[in-house]
Amino acid sequence: MTITIGFEGSANKLGIGIMKDGEVLANRRATYVSLPGEGFLPKDTARHHQARILDLVQHALEDANIKGTDVDAVCYTKGPGIAAPLVSVAVVARTLAQLWNKPIIGVNHCIGHIEMGRLVTGADNPIILYVSGGNTQIIAYNQRRYRIFGETIDIAVGNCLDRFARVLKLSNDPSPGFNIEQLAKRGKKFIPLPYCVKGMDISFSGLLSFIEERANTLLTTNHCTKEDLCFSLQETVFAMLVEITERAMAHCGSNEVLIVGGVGCNERLQEMMQIMAEERGAKLFATDERFCIDNGAMIAQAGWEMFRSGQTTDFEDSTCTQRYRTDDVEITWRD
Repeated sequence: MTITIGFEGSANKLGIGIMKDGEVLANRRATYVSLPGEGFLPKDTARHHQARILDLVQHALEDANIKGTDVDAVCYTKGPGIAAPLVSVAVVARTLAQLWNKPIIGVNHCIGHIEMGRLVTGADNPIILYVSGGNTQIIAYNQRRYRIFGETIDIAVGNCLDRFARVLKLSNDPSPGFNIEQLAKRGKKFIPLPYCVKGMDISFSGLLSFIEERANTLLTTNHCTKEDLCFSLQETVFAMLVEITERAMAHCGSNEVLIVGGVGCNERLQEMMQIMAEERGAKLFATDERFCIDNGAMIAQAGWEMFRSGQTTDFEDSTCTQRYRTDDVEITWRD
């Protein structure tokens, strides 16, 4: 029996999760929500995490019905992410590891999403579409690495959606992407937008600039509604994502696709990916907001895999890095 506690704080979600041999004992989360039309600043996000983290740890331990000294390893998000909140959470993880006299494990945020997705869905060896506010990657496992087949060359898809939500002054509660999704369900008119797929890579910045510059004019002239713009944006960016995912599946001969990351909660993205998968005779795996959105349980799960395979982090190396590539991690727990 191995119990791990995971600390996640790479962006505006603060998560504390506890895992025991594939069982979720606790998965507490608190979200910093900025004002409509605004993004979240690193200093404000860090301040939110600092104010909430000790209570969240206590609640997670109570949920799991364990004491801190019962855990076998303390796992934290090493990166990628935003520096101020990353460091704020890492400091607490380092402190508790010393107080409880437990090994510490620095976890790659992207690997956390992947391993939690594999655990929850039961996917064996899928092509992975990782889509979130800060990351967009197509990933496949090969020879002890999660290899990046393609990725965004500028901004992430979640960042694209979030920034357009600011243009429309949509609420950030519970998230800008969720509120765009709800408006898009009522959209009826498709507005053609730039479609930017470049081989296996993808670009969203030009598309975002295009729709940002024209949105107010289109709305004030009654050419379309907010719902139509949200619908058009979703349809375009998700079609781009499905295209490169299908190309990776064809290259690898894969019959499984797994969507992870916060944008992976989007029902329309899942629907479009499902259509593609069915046409290929493949199977789609996806999760709901408990595990798609950044959470502590995913860090605990990836840390559990690392710990069981003999990977821990020397205390002097338990730092954070904003640029921690998915393929930098040796996957010692898979064949």
